[in-house]
Order: sequence, then structure tokens, then C-alpha cells
Amino acid sequence: MDTMRGAIHESAARGFALAPADYERGRPMYPFEAVRRLVRELRVRPDSTVLDLAAGTGKLTRLLAQLSPDVVAVEPVDAMRERLVETLPGVTALAGTAESIPLEDESVDAVTVGQAFHWFDGDAALAEIHRVLRPEGLLALLWNRRVEDDPANRALEALIEAHRADVPSHRSGAWRAAFERTKLFGPLEERVFPNEQSLDADGLVDRIASVSFIAALDEKERTKVLRAARALPGAAGVTIRHDTEVQLADRLG
Repeated sequence: MDTMRGAIHESAARGFALAPADYERGRPMYPFEAVRRLVRELRVRPDSTVLDLAAGTGKLTRLLAQLSPDVVAVEPVDAMRERLVETLPGVTALAGTAESIPLEDESVDAVTVGQAFHWFDGDAALAEIHRVLRPEGLLALLWNRRVEDDPANRALEALIEAHRADVPSHRSGAWRAAFERTKLFGPLEERVFPNEQSLDADGLVDRIASVSFIAALDEKERTKVLRAARALPGAAGVTIRHDTEVQLADRLG
């Protein structure tokens, strides 16, 4: 397992190490329009360097690489980072965590975090992000948040919720506390973009299998959950509705 295992949440370390292929197949991309607007608001120039932090398999990294000339990906889980390197061999990919970023002070112009800030020690992460950002740099958080009142999403949540335990989530909002305390960044400014994902039965199973705490279940229980996912009404052709949230914060000082 990862040499950095102790630096990240146990569920993330175990689950994502087991599920890079499921994550790549099952997780939605970010809307290109959202990323294009993000790059514009981050004020990315031809000589800018963008850090994609907790980059996973590169879902966001590959879009940034189409729009920005210099992208560095940092990802702590070896299996996820290896998948990113296979997909994006031209992108610099480094082992590291949000709390210990392997870059020099004031070395990047913007930092992006896709679907991951809730895993961080928020105060330590904001201090590190502030350290590597140049003055007037920006931090951007992106989230593909399932629309809660959508019937398909309610069915998915009912299937997985019993296994969540105390695993951090975006939905809890606990991650926001670090932004409320910090004097290193300004308030989060938010944009929301619709994002639909069409899945067949195999894709739906991959989506469920990519959830960290499902991937970390013992084989018998995991198989039971994935069989139940395949048996959901409409699983042969389902549309998962998301709101893609793009949140920006200015570096202060």
C-alpha cells in the first residue's frame, strides 16, 4: 500500500487503492464549460502553473491539461496516481498530500481540488496551499454533487448509506469550517453547472464500486452491494443527475 498511508484517511487509503479502474470508468467527468470558465476565472496565462491536488486518476487533470500549458498533479494513493500517469504521460505527477505538498514556496499560480477537500485536514491543507500559491493566486474546489431529490440518486444513497459509518463527506459540510476559520483565503464564491451522467448496468456497478467505503468492504459484502446495484429498477439505462459546484477563494496576504 502507499508509503503515505498514514497521512490520509484510512477509508481513502484502502478504498481508492483497490478501485482505480472502477473510479475511472464509473465517476462522472466535470462539464467542459465549467472547467473552461474555471480556467478563465483562475486567470491562467500561457506561463501559468496549475496544481491539481488530490488528482486521483486525473478526471479533472486531463481537462485542465487541455486548457492550461503547465499542470502538476499531486496524488497520495499510488494506484490512483499510476492510473493517471498511464492516461496522461505528459503531466508531471507527484506523490504527496494536501497537508504536505512536494512543491516549493510560491511556485504555482492556481490550485484545484476535485471531489477531495472533505478528506483533508482543512486547516493544515489551507496553510500548505497558501504556501505553494503565488501572491494573488486562487484556490478552486470542484464537486460533482448528486442531486438529492432525484429518484435514481435516492436509490443509490439507500444502497450505500448503511456502509458509510464516519467516512467524511461533502454533503456534511464539515469541510467548510476550515474556510470559516482561515485568514489565509477569502470567502468561497460559488458557481453551479448541471451535469448528467448516463450509465448502463455495468457503469452503475462501477459507480458504486468506486465509492471508497464500498471498495474497502470485505469481498462477500462488497459483492452483495454490487449485485443489489445491478438489480436496481432501471439499472440497464439510468441517468445520474449532478450539480457541479465550482468554488473559488482568493489567496490573502
